[in-house]
Amino acid sequence: MDTLIAEDLLLLLLDDEKGAVRAGTSLPTALGGAVLIELALAGAVAVEDRGRWRTAQVRVEDGAAPRDPVLVDALATVAEKERSAQDLATRLGKGLQDTLGDRLVSRGVLERREDKVLGVFPRTRWPAADSTHEDAVRRQVAGVLVEGADPDPRTGALVALLHALDQAHTVVDRRGMSAREVRERAHQVSEGAWAATAVRDAIRAAAAEVTAAVAAVSAATTTATLS
Repeated sequence: MDTLIAEDLLLLLLDDEKGAVRAGTSLPTALGGAVLIELALAGAVAVEDRGRWRTAQVRVEDGAAPRDPVLVDALATVAEKERSAQDLATRLGKGLQDTLGDRLVSRGVLERREDKVLGVFPRTRWPAADSTHEDAVRRQVAGVLVEGADPDPRTGALVALLHALDQAHTVVDRRGMSAREVRERAHQVSEGAWAATAVRDAIRAAAAEVTAAVAAVSAATTTATLS
């Protein structure tokens, strides 16, 4: 099955039974960052480092035009005007979970369930319908994180995003490794030289924004708790 990096990331983060993502994971920003990385892998965009990854600028390149509708729409947003990777990761991620969730439902991978929290607040959940593809992706990620395999660009990008979300240790069978050891391996992969420079720059820029978003969510949660 041909899936986007963002779709694979969503599958890894969703609880197969509950169909929900753990609170505080800054999922929209991570999905937007995944789309940005996918465009870089296709040679459709380039990221220009201006000294700080969160202010890196993104521009359209003359690479192969994407065919996937999500990528086509994302590239059109990039082409509107020069924007930072920070801005684009946030902008591209808006509403993306529902879009990707519905796509995966149409392929028989997920189910869509609507209910209400406390009988009042609408909620959409995405439990697994067929975990075959997700299991294959999870094995690839485990191969890199637990078995020490060299990542291909897609798996490396997934690991970098999971590391930015501090979720790498939660999505694989650690097989006796501690959470700290898996985190350290994810960090090593994120900093590795396994990808071409242009792709690595896109991954670092996206991951920097995801990390910042996670920190912001964590700070807000702490403040609310203390209040």
